[in-house]
Amino acid sequence: MKVSKGARLIILGVILVVIDQIIKYLVKTNMSLGEQIPVIGNWFRLCFVENEGMAFGMKFGGAAGKFCLSLFRIVLCGALVWWISSLLKKEKAPFGVLVGLTLITAGAFGNIIDCLFYGMIWDYAPFMFGKVVDMFYFPLIHNAAGEVIFFSPVFNFADSCVTVGAFYLVLFQWKFFAADDKKKDQAA
Repeated sequence: MKVSKGARLIILGVILVVIDQIIKYLVKTNMSLGEQIPVIGNWFRLCFVENEGMAFGMKFGGAAGKFCLSLFRIVLCGALVWWISSLLKKEKAPFGVLVGLTLITAGAFGNIIDCLFYGMIWDYAPFMFGKVVDMFYFPLIHNAAGEVIFFSPVFNFADSCVTVGAFYLVLFQWKFFAADDKKKDQAA
């Protein structure tokens, strides 16, 4: 039995979201907020933090900003799903491009789940106002005082999916996007 490209992408996306949510659940139920567990010395730690949903724990305009951020994520995720499905229908894109876009979409969806439902599930905020659970911490370079001077963000599996997908597209699939730009230039 041959599995279609679309089915393989859906399976990949679901697996990535499930892995993300399992990790977040385990951290949320087995660690205290702020707790750190060394995994590889001081180079890699599990560090349980929650953020409002923007990169590096930044906030955006209070409750209205949080609502707009959640809404933006939902719209962006929907646009990515639409783009992937349109590329599949036209059979225009190499499978690698579709995989990269699926990684980004799955990562975005994993963090959307946190924002939409975690506040209600853990009983601290209404729908769309939950916090994103982060746990991976790689304080790679310290100064003489022991302060982290390189790579202090704490991130999660979903963030990794977005980052890996984006880098993969830029490094290995750029020809697809460059060819698309050439076609637009020729049409103009």
